[in-house]
Amino acid sequence: NSLKCIDPLLMAPTCIFLASKVEEFGVISNSRLITTCQTVVKNKFSYAYAQEFPYRMNHVLECEFYLLEMMDCCLVLYHPYRPLVYYIQDIGQEETLLPMAWKVINDSLRTDVCLLYPPHQIALACLHMACVILGRDCKQWFAELNVDMEKILEITRQILSLYEAWKQFDEKKEVPALLAKVPKPKTQPTRPPSQGPGGTTNDPNNPVTCQPSAVRG
Repeated sequence: NSLKCIDPLLMAPTCIFLASKVEEFGVISNSRLITTCQTVVKNKFSYAYAQEFPYRMNHVLECEFYLLEMMDCCLVLYHPYRPLVYYIQDIGQEETLLPMAWKVINDSLRTDVCLLYPPHQIALACLHMACVILGRDCKQWFAELNVDMEKILEITRQILSLYEAWKQFDEKKEVPALLAKVPKPKTQPTRPPSQGPGGTTNDPNNPVTCQPSAVRG
């Protein structure tokens, strides 16, 4: 399986649902999750989705199994946030640097750096960017680190490329075209209603319909 085969409109709530379990956030109400998705699609992305949110909780639960399979059930993740806190405590400018560096880390998740570099290097790159943005002189602190600064600069360049792309990106113009390329789930044919003796239909007003396979296209 590949993420390219799954509708992001389904994968997004599935990731939230699984993350709530992994992080012991608490049980998310199934109805609340679906209702929230419906509201977000209607209010925020109506320009890209002509119809309402098409998925139900059974689709999320099915997709969760494929997500776990793709992750090889490896749910222990290391984020840059923890080393970032340690670094800023060592610098001693927590009140100003931490919020800015935290935001940069959040933005970095929209790039590939989390797949290419270890968390501590990402944390240092985001901290370095925060220092530049806020005009903090931390050159001596970075000079004393035993790290590959070339890697830090590579991460910085990728995050800066993201910011440059954002300046030229027209979401309402480009997102619909991108979503049109995403494979959509195939709907299985409707199963004919069961028939009783003599060929009569047991339930003519409620034919049984197979649920669409929301994951595999």
